[in-house]
Amino acid sequence: METLRLVLLFLHILGFAALIGGLLVQGREAEKKVNGPMRDGAGTAFLAGLLLVGVLEADDADVNHAKIGVKFAIGLVVLVLVMINTRKPKIPDGLYWALLALSIANVAVAVFWAPAHT
Repeated sequence: METLRLVLLFLHILGFAALIGGLLVQGREAEKKVNGPMRDGAGTAFLAGLLLVGVLEADDADVNHAKIGVKFAIGLVVLVLVMINTRKPKIPDGLYWALLALSIANVAVAVFWAPAHT
């Protein structure tokens, strides 16, 4: 189970790296849009996170459900906003900054809140 947990954690981190990288690469662009790394990163991070919690629960680990709930809510909002805007030729600047802020906030919750499991 530990190997599976580590693989899922690795995929979860890679998903966030792709999502935030996809956002940052457009920082100086006049018109921003949802690109492939954003779409794939949001989906990977969300799905790997869900599976990771499932593995932790199945292993009878002590899971911090409040932290997981906050990460789930932020991740779901990001995923829905990204998927809704995937085919649009551009997104508003406010949405771009909101996606960036929410993505960074989700990572901050993961790092600075008490561990999801002990």
